[in-house]
Amino acid sequence: MLIGGLAKATGTKVNTIRFYEDIGLMPKAERTAAGQRTYTERDVKRLAFIRQARKLGFSIEEARSLLELKNTPNGKCDKASDIAKRHLLSIEERLTHLEALRAELENVVVSCKGGDLSDCKIIETLSQSRPSFVPAKKRTRSRAFSAP
Repeated sequence: MLIGGLAKATGTKVNTIRFYEDIGLMPKAERTAAGQRTYTERDVKRLAFIRQARKLGFSIEEARSLLELKNTPNGKCDKASDIAKRHLLSIEERLTHLEALRAELENVVVSCKGGDLSDCKIIETLSQSRPSFVPAKKRTRSRAFSAP
């Protein structure tokens, strides 16, 4: 299968496939006599794995680590679990930050009474040298870490 077929089979852009090859996430493709990249079903499965990991928000390095674990099937799941738990905590921290941003933005929007830009609370808030929002209190650990 050529690169266009791999792209179609996995829903991945050709440039992304090339990038993954350049950084070693995908192996270098075999080439035809004409120099075109060719791929196997194994490449389709590997790229689908990478796509799913990226869709879940795992970084390239996390996806690389998970791929290495996948290639050692007799190993323990603990390492994969650790990667996923760290990723989940990172997402929870970002959600906490986004909730604080939303609350602050809601306050700014509510404070807007319309009128002239010279009296605009939104412009005034954005012009402050120091942000006024403080991140919300950290949430407790995810249910994923709680005992059943």
